[in-house]
Amino acid sequence: MAVRVSFVSDVHGNIAALGEVARQAQQLVVLGDLVDYVDYWEPSAGILGRVFGEQKVRQFIALRVAGDFLRLREFNRGLWESTDDPVGVLTDVVAALYRDVLAAVGPSTLLTLGNVDVAAVWNDVAGSQLPYRDAEVVQIAGRAMGFVAGGSARPGSVFHPPDHAWQPLVRSAQDYQAAVQALGPVDILCSHVPPGIAELRYDVVPGRLEMFGPGLREAIDAHAPALALFGHVHQPLSRRIRRGRTECVNVGHFQRFPRPFDVHLG
Repeated sequence: MAVRVSFVSDVHGNIAALGEVARQAQQLVVLGDLVDYVDYWEPSAGILGRVFGEQKVRQFIALRVAGDFLRLREFNRGLWESTDDPVGVLTDVVAALYRDVLAAVGPSTLLTLGNVDVAAVWNDVAGSQLPYRDAEVVQIAGRAMGFVAGGSARPGSVFHPPDHAWQPLVRSAQDYQAAVQALGPVDILCSHVPPGIAELRYDVVPGRLEMFGPGLREAIDAHAPALALFGHVHQPLSRRIRRGRTECVNVGHFQRFPRPFDVHLG
């Protein structure tokens, strides 16, 4: 039986549009980054906007645009030090957003988390109904679809997890590679971050190479899945390239362009 599978990534709080896509999809797949720390388009939105208000976020954005990262870090730290319980406040805001995501997409969605998502919070508020997929293969219309969650530290770097309860889903390169290798051969390789291919990693707006998933490129070369699908890079130099027999596709920045990437299986 043929199935139209609709892929989205980088929702970053655009839950209303996500719900509309979910209502129309035969099978929805979400590739992570459900929340947004700072919404540069709508400063009153995002985590900072919800907690501290639009004017503080505009100050944050001005420092970021100016490239004054020292003052930016000090400003950001000062905001959170002004609260009695920074981790508790963050957790409450993200938990509310995750409840909204679950209500929007329902339990039949296939979902993984991105590098800005917090797995512990997702598990607490939504995981019993919609567990996020990681190092896991799911069969859809006779095709094997493998998932790798989150982001990775740069290979060769020393990875230091945060020494507090607030930990977005970024792990060591070795742990990320292990998750990729656990999949084995699949027909569709799904991740939040792209493989280590420069054209797919380069974001033309900030003008830099973004985070990638160690082991993804190697899995593509070894197993030649029909598709490798991902997000993370909002304005990529190349949205789609072919590597051997594999189509590597950035499924899009859903927050700003709320259209799914549809794949017909079967």
